[in-house]
Amino acid sequence: MAEKWQIKYLSALPAVDAAVTFYQQQSTALEYPHALLVQAAQTAVAQLRQKILQAKTEKELEQLRLTIDAVAGQMKVWLDSLRQPSLRRVINATGTVLHTNLGRAPLAAAAQKAMQEAAGYCNLEMKLQEGVRGSRHEHLEKLLCELTGAEAACVVNNNAAAVLVALNTLACGRKAIVSRGELVEIGGSFRIPEVMKAGGVQLVEVGTSNKTHFADYQNAIDEETALLLKVHTSNYKIIGFTASVSLPELIKLGQERGLPVMKDIGSGLLVDLTPFGLPKEPLVQECIAAGVDILTMSGDKLLGGPQAGIILGKRKYVEAIKRNQLLRALRPDKITLAALEATLRIYLTSNPLGEVPVLAMLSMSTAVLKKRAFSLAQAIERRAAGILTVEVREDFSYVGGGAMPTAKLPTYVVAVRHQRLALTEWAEKLRTATPALVGRIKDDWLLLDPRTIDEAEEEEVVQCLT
Repeated sequence: MAEKWQIKYLSALPAVDAAVTFYQQQSTALEYPHALLVQAAQTAVAQLRQKILQAKTEKELEQLRLTIDAVAGQMKVWLDSLRQPSLRRVINATGTVLHTNLGRAPLAAAAQKAMQEAAGYCNLEMKLQEGVRGSRHEHLEKLLCELTGAEAACVVNNNAAAVLVALNTLACGRKAIVSRGELVEIGGSFRIPEVMKAGGVQLVEVGTSNKTHFADYQNAIDEETALLLKVHTSNYKIIGFTASVSLPELIKLGQERGLPVMKDIGSGLLVDLTPFGLPKEPLVQECIAAGVDILTMSGDKLLGGPQAGIILGKRKYVEAIKRNQLLRALRPDKITLAALEATLRIYLTSNPLGEVPVLAMLSMSTAVLKKRAFSLAQAIERRAAGILTVEVREDFSYVGGGAMPTAKLPTYVVAVRHQRLALTEWAEKLRTATPALVGRIKDDWLLLDPRTIDEAEEEEVVQCLT
């Protein structure tokens, strides 16, 4: 039961109708529907009521404003929040290129333009020359085949979907053999065994966590076996006393036993990045050339496109996947297809290392990074003398997104410390600003890595900090 002093405050709360009328009389801003104004007033009054009821003493409420104009002010805050998009632009200064929390791969300029053009009417499922209905899968299939050497291809909305529909098509109600050391868990606690189960496939594990031999696959094959599955462990590495069966070996076994071989490559790399100090990753073209029957990969991550799942391989298997009823539930929209097509065209006709942002960041030289770090540090110092302490240091960037987990790329960072604000308070202010600025916190310093800051964003970074 409320205390007497609480009842006094509760009785002083403005009426909802009165608050709505007052807001309408005072506001010169955009007009809102009456029902929305009522909801705003109810929310503001309910928040005040909660503060009153939660107070332990009357002294806690001495500064609480219960006037009708105070309620109107809270209504405006609530209404303004409805107009702010939840998804907001962020300047990524963390040095993690494929930052999952920040949307992974930033798209190439050509991809962004293609998305805008496709946002209206487009020939998503129409053959313009013939004037008849077409298939959305036709827009990318030729490009993907030319880039990878695959016989056929189709696209779904992410790689987990690609794995799901491929398994369901090739092995539903039957067995798929996979190495125990390749039963990976990807983001959001999605696991290969659970994906296989959802696809109606019976999992047969072979080998151990660190060692799987050719004979393990041979001995596991029986009349219920429908598929040999190999999963690239892109988000972790097992080192030391290990053994695994290569893709060519598994393909040979599949051909001998009349079984298709499927490879989930994960990130989907089309360009060799070892010259830039990154570890060797399997290239899509190499897997296709080896003779794999079906290959699944992501359209974002190392490919640098939008979130999508790409299925490549032998025509008879891809065509069977296209006929699967699940495909309609997993198909991508026109915006995704437009962005992916534009990204793939860069690989085919232009300079991916220069035009695909992910590849440009990963291949950036330390000389360029050093020059940009010192330039950024000097710009910050000129504008924030006496407010910020600024240093340039050597550090490391990371690939992120579950790709190349052991890779550390040498970089130069701008280390910044506020002389008046606590680091946690300052970092929060930067995250909630417009645009949001997110750096990496280390040893009470905010680190800004130019590898993931676009050159066009550098002035904005200075403005955010100062």
